[in-house]
Amino acid sequence: MRRPRLRRLALAAAVPLLGIAACSSGSSTPSSTSSAGSSSKALTLAVVPKAIGFDYWTHVEAGAKCAASKLGNVTIDWNGVSAETDVTGQVSLLNGYIDRGVNGLIYAATDIKALLPVTARAQTARMPVYNIDSGTTPQQVPLFATDNLKGAHDVASLMNTYLHGQGKVAIIEFQPGTMTDNQRKQGFVQGLTAYPGMHLVADQPDGSDASKALTVTNNILTANPALNGIFGSNEPSVIGASQAVRQRHLSGKIVMVGWDAAPDEVAALKSGEISALIVQNPFRMGFDSVIAMTEHIRNGMSVSNEDTGVYVVTKQNMNQPAYSAILSPSCTNPPLPSSDPWLKYVHMS
Repeated sequence: MRRPRLRRLALAAAVPLLGIAACSSGSSTPSSTSSAGSSSKALTLAVVPKAIGFDYWTHVEAGAKCAASKLGNVTIDWNGVSAETDVTGQVSLLNGYIDRGVNGLIYAATDIKALLPVTARAQTARMPVYNIDSGTTPQQVPLFATDNLKGAHDVASLMNTYLHGQGKVAIIEFQPGTMTDNQRKQGFVQGLTAYPGMHLVADQPDGSDASKALTVTNNILTANPALNGIFGSNEPSVIGASQAVRQRHLSGKIVMVGWDAAPDEVAALKSGEISALIVQNPFRMGFDSVIAMTEHIRNGMSVSNEDTGVYVVTKQNMNQPAYSAILSPSCTNPPLPSSDPWLKYVHMS
């Protein structure tokens, strides 16, 4: 199938970065007189992802530790379970940090309901808690996260564009019951309703495991030989789905839109196997949440939710500086929009 060049409208979803005008909703606003780096109070902040060992979460870790290096006297204790399905293990890990009495807790919830008691326990102990990437329902604390509904709406629009308004598509979910999975499915399903020629014919989860995503995708392709498009809704989902498509010699015949930007995903984007990636800003989640919590603890700053951005990355724009910073973030080249309230810390050392 011939893949048309992405329309300008779809590319408008991307948000410019450092040095270019940009918007950020719900972010905390630092006081003009306060500075988290000016206090000598030593802090230990526990930062806990959904799971360790994934490219996405290593960028969160890099952002958190970059922020700590700018602040002074801030130590990041980074740890997590090995699988996003290990909800019980994450609960135990977080309770251990509360028992230790760390100064603050920043975590991505593996389950939208099961982590509520952990947050409540920390708050009872007067320990500040923020969520990154994934929160709980009802939301109890500030959340630093992607607008997953918007990003998933973008996926539906991209599918419609690439398939010229007619096609059968599937979604590979990762972990139903998490905020991010629920929102991405909801946004994709809602987005497709705007395109009457687009039909969702399959929806299966993979437990955020690339090998299971391979099996799931093969099952979907067997049951739906006329499938036109696949939405892989996180890093392992995309990697496993790509392997299945490649093994069946369907690369270029099935449109793939993925979420996240692990090296294998970026390579597949560059080769044309993947048409587009919906890319988050995990570095910013780690960076901004750590600085905001430090400002809160040291200076009493009030903190609210922050939309950390969502970007449509294609083969055509992936080498532009703004997108390169998102795909390969570093402490010397942080992917922060010019409106980020913590931009002043970038050049501190």
